[in-house]
Amino acid sequence: MTATLPSALPPALHGPAFGSYRAEEVGWLLTDLSGADLEAPVEEREEAVQSGAAHYSESLPVEYQPGPEYQRLFDRALESSAGTLAHAVGLVTELVLAERARPPVLVSLARAGTPVGILMRRWARAAHGLDLPHAAVSILRGRGIDQVALAYLAARHDPRDVVFVDGWTGKGAISRELAGSVARANAALPAGRGFSAELAVLADPGSCTPTFGTRRDFLIASACLNSTVSGLVSRTVLTDRLIAPGQFHGAKFYADLAPADVSARFLDTVSDRFAAVAGRVAADLPAHRAADRTPTWSGRATVQRLAAEHGIADLDLVKPGVGETTRVLLRRVPEKVLVRRDAVADLGHVLLLADQRGAAVELVDDMAYACVGLIRPLGRTT
Repeated sequence: MTATLPSALPPALHGPAFGSYRAEEVGWLLTDLSGADLEAPVEEREEAVQSGAAHYSESLPVEYQPGPEYQRLFDRALESSAGTLAHAVGLVTELVLAERARPPVLVSLARAGTPVGILMRRWARAAHGLDLPHAAVSILRGRGIDQVALAYLAARHDPRDVVFVDGWTGKGAISRELAGSVARANAALPAGRGFSAELAVLADPGSCTPTFGTRRDFLIASACLNSTVSGLVSRTVLTDRLIAPGQFHGAKFYADLAPADVSARFLDTVSDRFAAVAGRVAADLPAHRAADRTPTWSGRATVQRLAAEHGIADLDLVKPGVGETTRVLLRRVPEKVLVRRDAVADLGHVLLLADQRGAAVELVDDMAYACVGLIRPLGRTT
C-alpha cells in the first residue's frame, strides 16, 4: 500500500482514550481500529501468511492470556532483570544525547519499541531535566514504516532530530525496512534535512546498529507478554479494508484487558532502578562511546546457518533472540526452540511456552543468541 498524503494530517492518539499509557508519555500515530474484527486463530493466520494469501499485517492473533504460572514467571523475570534493563536504558539514552547537538525527538516502533521509548524519555527527564517528545509509529516487514506518520513528524519537528527506537534487533529485517522507508520519505524533503535511519535499541545481539545499550541477548521482560505490557495496544495493522489513503496504519486498544494490564508496573519497576544504576552508567559510558560499534550484521549470518542446518528455506521463519522467540511462541506456529545451554536458567517463560505449544526444545552451545525460535514451515507436520 502506497501512502497518499492528505493536506490535513490525522491527529495523534493518546491515553486514556487510546492505550493505558499516560497522555504525556507517548502520542500514538495510529488509526483506532478497536471496533474492528481482526483476530484470527494462530494456525489459520500462519497458513495464510506462509502461503502468500495474506500479509501478516492484515489480521491479528488472538491475544494470549497467561495463566497463573506464566504470570509468576513474568513477575520474577521483571524483578530479576529490572536493574539490567535500567542500565541498558541509561546507556542507550546517554549515547543518544551525547551524540546529538540538540535534544532528540523519540519515535518508537510500535509496539515493542514503545515502552522502551517511554523509559528513555523518563531517563532523560530524571538525569537531565529534559522533556523529550515521544511518538509511536507503525513499521511492518515488507511494507515499511508508515509514510503518513513520517509526514506528520516532518511537519512538526526537524527530521534531523528524530531518533527511531526499538527494543532489540534480530537478524536486521526491521533495520533494513527502516532504511528503505526513510530513504523514500527523505526524497521529498530538502537535501540534508532528512531523517536518519539509525535505530536505537536496548539490545543489539544481531549487530545491526551502532546505538544500543548492550549487544548481549538478554530477557527484556516486556517481550514476555503482548498488549498487557504494551499499553493495551495491539500489534499494528495495515489493510485496504480498514485503512483509507492518508490515514495512519491501525491498531486496536484492548480496553477490556485493563484488569490484567501490567504496563505501568513494568515501566515503574524499571525506572525505580535508575538511581541505583546511574553511577555505573556514567562510569561505563566513555568506554561504550569509544568502542567500535560498527554493525557487522552477524545475526543474519547466524540465521542463514541455522536455517540451513534445520532445513528451512525461508529465513523469515527463523526468529533469533529472546524477544523474537517469545513472539513465535505467543503468536505463530512453532516447531522448535534452540536454547543456549548457559541461558536456560533465565528462560523459564520460553520453556513453559514451548511446553504449552508443543514445540521441541534443543540445547545448543555455539550461538550468540540466548535462544532462537523456528516457525514450522507450511506443509511440515513434524
